[in-house]
Parts: sequence; C-alpha cells; structure tokens
Amino acid sequence: MSDPYKIFHCIRTIRSKKMVKTNNFCWCSGLLLCFVGFFLTPGEAALKKYQFDVQVKNVSRLCHSKPIVIVNGRFPGPTVYASEGDTLLINVTNHAKYNMSIHWHGLKQYRNGWADGPAYITQCPIKTGNSYTYNITVTGQRGTLWWHAHIFWLRATVHGAIVIMPKQGVGFPFPPPYSEANIVLGEWWNNDVEEVVKKGNLLGLPPDMSDAHTINGKPGPLFPCSEKHTYVLEVEQGKTYLLRIINAALNDELFFAIAGHSLTVVEIDAVYTKPFTTQAILIAPGQTTNVLVQAIQAPNRYFMAARPFMDAPVSVDNKTATAILQYKGIPNYVQPILPQLPALNNSAFALSYNGKLRSLNTAQLPANLPLKVDRHLFYTIGLGINPCPTCLNGTHLTAALNNITFVMPQIGLLQAHYFNTTGIFTTDFPDHPPTPFNYTGTPLTSNLGTKQGTRLSKIAFNSTVELVLQDTNLLTVESHPFHLHGYNFFVVGSGIGNFDPKNDPAKYNLVDPPERNTVGVPTGGWTAIRFRADNPGVWFLHCHLELHTSWGLKTAFVVENGKDSDHSVLPPPKDLPPC
Repeated sequence: MSDPYKIFHCIRTIRSKKMVKTNNFCWCSGLLLCFVGFFLTPGEAALKKYQFDVQVKNVSRLCHSKPIVIVNGRFPGPTVYASEGDTLLINVTNHAKYNMSIHWHGLKQYRNGWADGPAYITQCPIKTGNSYTYNITVTGQRGTLWWHAHIFWLRATVHGAIVIMPKQGVGFPFPPPYSEANIVLGEWWNNDVEEVVKKGNLLGLPPDMSDAHTINGKPGPLFPCSEKHTYVLEVEQGKTYLLRIINAALNDELFFAIAGHSLTVVEIDAVYTKPFTTQAILIAPGQTTNVLVQAIQAPNRYFMAARPFMDAPVSVDNKTATAILQYKGIPNYVQPILPQLPALNNSAFALSYNGKLRSLNTAQLPANLPLKVDRHLFYTIGLGINPCPTCLNGTHLTAALNNITFVMPQIGLLQAHYFNTTGIFTTDFPDHPPTPFNYTGTPLTSNLGTKQGTRLSKIAFNSTVELVLQDTNLLTVESHPFHLHGYNFFVVGSGIGNFDPKNDPAKYNLVDPPERNTVGVPTGGWTAIRFRADNPGVWFLHCHLELHTSWGLKTAFVVENGKDSDHSVLPPPKDLPPC
C-alpha cells in the first residue's frame, strides 16, 4: 500500500533540501514519487508536474478480457498528490482512439475554467496524438477529491484519486491515523462501454447495465476469476486507518461497509465534517467520503463490501463488490466475514445518513454560508420521450431540467463566452419551470416531450444563489446526484414530496449545513443548495449519473466577471485544444 504520510514526509524533506533529485524523479528512502518533477517556489507552495498518458490496454475481469482506455497503464489511474497551495502541471497526452478530456472533480479552479476539463463546456477535447497541460493551483482546499474523463462514458475506466494534504504545520481536526488507503468504487462492463452505449442509443433505451461493481478496479471473490482481482488492505491490531472513499461508478449510488467495524465519517468532498459513527455509508457517483476505521476487532479477515442503493422502480446492477480488510499475520486461506449492508431500497437509512452530515464550522474552519440570497432558482428534474427518426422504435428516452434537454455545442462554451462568439448558446435558461404541476404526484406518462437547446443561466459576479432541485414523477421518480463545477455549495435543506416555498425554508439548517460539490436529490423529493458566485466563468451543472447526463440532464451557469481584472476569467492557455 502506498502510504501518503511517507510521501508527504518525503516532500517536506525536499523542502528542507535533504533529498536527491535525479533523472526527473524524486527518491526518498527508496520511495519513487509518481510525479515527474518537483520544484520549490517561494514559501511552502510547490510546483508539481505529472505526465498522464492515455492509452488502450487489454484488461481481464470476470473471466473476460477486453481493451480499455486507462492512464499510465493503471486501472484505476494514478493518484495525484498535492498540498494546499501547490500548483499542479498535469500534461495529458492522448494515445487512444477516442478524443479525451479530464475533469479535476471538486477543485475550484478560481478564474481558471480552462483547466476544469468537461468537453465542450470549458475546452474542446484532446484529439488522438495531441497533448494539453492542465495548470491547477490548489487554493483553500484539502482532503480527498478525484479526477475522471469528462467525455462520452470513458470515465468508466479513466479515473483516479486526488489527495490534498493540509499546509505544512497544519494537522487534521481529528486524531491522526496510523496510515491510510484509497478506496475507489466503480463499475465494470464485460463489453466495450462505448459500444454498449451506442446499442442503447440505437434502441432509444437505456444501455445494458454493468456486469459488476469494483473496489479499486477489482470485483472481489463473489465473482468468477477473482484470484488476482481482489483488493486486500492489511492492517495492524490496535491501529487507526483513514479510508479515502470515492464513488467513480457511472450510474449507481452505493452503500459501503466493513464487516465487524464501525466507520467514523470525518470528511465529505474535501470538507471536514462533525465526526459521527455509522455501520455503513451511502455515497453517490461523484462524491468522496473519508472515514476512520479502528482495527480493534479480533484478528481475522473481514470483507469490505459495496452494493447499490435504488429506491425507485429502476433496474440496477444489484451485485456486491468485495475487498478484504486483513489483520497482519492472518493467513490468506481464512474465509472473510461479510458485512450486513442496508437493503437495496432502504430509503430510511439513506435519509437518516444524509441527515447526519454537518459542517465542522469551527473558528479555524468556519462554514461561510450565505444568509442573504440574491437569486432564487427552482429547477425540476424529469425524464421525457422525444421523437428519434434514427432509433428503432422512433422515439428515445431523454432527460431535462425545467423541461429543457441540454444540447451540447461543438465548441467550448467558455471559449464562446470569453471571445463573445454569438450563436453558440443563449442565457435565457428559466429560473423556474415553465408550467408548475404536482411534481411528485401520480406518475405522468403522456405529453413527455421536452424542449431542446443550449440554454444557460447568467449569474452576477459575487451574488448569492439558492437553487432548489426538485425531482419529478415524469415516467418515474428517482434519486439524482447533482454536481456543480467550479464551486462548493451548502446543502441547507432536503425533503420528500414537493418543495413548499412558504414553509420548507423555515426548516433549513443555516448553522452548520454540509458543504460539498455533489449532492443527492432524494427520490420523489427536493434538495436546496446555496453558494456565492465568486468564481467567474462557465460552470457545468449536471446529474452525475452518466446515463442521465448523456440524455441531457445538464446546464451551465455563466458567472460574469467582477469589476477588475483580478476578478475576471484568465486568458486561455496557448495549448488549449482546438475545436
């Protein structure tokens, strides 16, 4: 197991000039760091260079071998390590047959949407044989985030962790763990993912669901051909471990638990929380959760397990991925113990778990929640059916916000905004649904057509925004994890049924609401978030279920520049991929 504590001790040794750098790699006590350069800058901040080679490689899982797109020959890809204040230069070279862009999920990228990564939103993709360097300064953040492809469904295999350590001399707001590990949850298809999607699009229906879930790219021994495809974390009796858990799955919210061990939640989406202990966590696609685990049980082998949460009449890959927590000295032939995970449709657990999440909100780490709101937005989330002449049955399923299915442009929206290119998008996305109705009442199965367009919402710089996301029963209710690029936001309220603008705001948590970048809108319910629009640019808002995003469940905010150049979008880099 790579130990980030050793890595960052190594980094801090460099800063004290006790480390040898040779052949563009840094060595310390025999440890090879995975970035290709390390350069000191004034103060404590460092400049770190990574090389990401996007390649196609044959990989075997579930007794099937297939070519997949991966980074640096690894699945999941390499972990990006940084300290708060560092600058990252990550050069991505695309050797694969697909165009590529990579999103640094959760990094705020102040004034620098050029490095955010979503294809055709802040950049055009990197074409085969070309490169692009993402220039990222880590500002005011520490904890666990992640990176992933942001084009087509390629994030199924193109993803990895981002670990941001606090500034030198700044500790954690909880007892430091003995060691830590990344736990990346994902999905696996036996067939080529892009071909699976093409087949679904041809039918106008959802594509085939995944064949397995994975933990660190491995499905575990509940699946065939698992001898080499099970992740094992060795622990020592009496020690405490920090697990950095990432849900990289494309379409499934997941429960995660460890047999016989409690989990103490201490961070979500790179924001510290008031610690609480639970037997399982719920984590939606796009979210990260850090938990402390004490290895204080009888020495044995214990399964770590993940399986879906789905409380709507929607098909999911209801299979359990497993990994092993193994106490030091226990032989490998000992049969692990399985945890008791919540039932597939356990809504009560989901609501209770999310209700326990609270910002730390201390003097050192305050929750800077906007109390005054300048702009109130209300977006309905719905499925629909539109004509499709190329589909076999003449129609296809679609998705919409406020009955608008987002149409992807052919050039980057940030470029169009920065250069005032007309005809690419409009800024007339409605603040409220065009036709109010009983959003969560009897399922609506007629008049399901949606309007289409590249319609964005313009937001004044430094204004405060409250956005209520309302699930609807158009075809069916369903939970939706929504991600806002370029920002964190505060989750001030959530509920089941229709949002009541007169009574529900009185129940908001305006003291210590959780702060995050991806939030689940409950099935047949609503979620209210708040943020200050202090980061100019074009910032994507979308459901992080890849199926729904590809169906058009997305839009973007155009956050205007401030009054001076220090509060305006930076000029584009010279190597920005051409369209």
